[in-house]
Amino acid sequence: MIPRYQRILFWSLIACILLMGAFLMHGCREAHKRLTALNDATPIAAPTTAATGEVTLYMASDADASLRSIRSQVALPQDPSLRARVLLEHLLTQYSANDSAHHLQSGPSVDDVFFLTDSVKGRSNKTILINLHSSFADNHPSGIEAEELTLDSILATLHAAFPEYNEARFLVDGQPRETLAGHISLNRAYPLNNIATHATAPSEEATQP
Repeated sequence: MIPRYQRILFWSLIACILLMGAFLMHGCREAHKRLTALNDATPIAAPTTAATGEVTLYMASDADASLRSIRSQVALPQDPSLRARVLLEHLLTQYSANDSAHHLQSGPSVDDVFFLTDSVKGRSNKTILINLHSSFADNHPSGIEAEELTLDSILATLHAAFPEYNEARFLVDGQPRETLAGHISLNRAYPLNNIATHATAPSEEATQP
């Protein structure tokens, strides 16, 4: 006959094992939820509180190596950095359309935009720093004209939205990069006011929603 204290000890051990199993199952479920949340790459929608306004986009055309300005309605945040990033993402998304005159691969394009101001010899220098996503640069068509048109499109659109800034610089994934796709340099400052002056002015018909 099994002593009473051994029976009590046996069932106590069984209860502890079941309790530990329940805790482990709960922990696994919580870990799975956290991993699922981290792996969710769905883009975050633009804030619903952002005011929709008219912006000018400078669209590149490979046919005649030109820029054509169009008007577009975009919901933009108030914060300047977020505003510029959303604006550029909207611009570059247009190029992934099947009928685009300057076709680019779809996907993430701009990680961050920063506004910098410094004074050199009493003169204020205002710079827009654009941090591009590496996949955008890696998948960009290689060629002097194709790369130049993309940069000109970005620069002219930024100048139209932020005319008080006089130059722009580029990073890729937060690091300097020699060229966009093998030809046009990203390692220098680009004046903003020289680009828009060579673009075609928007007509009343050139309007996008």
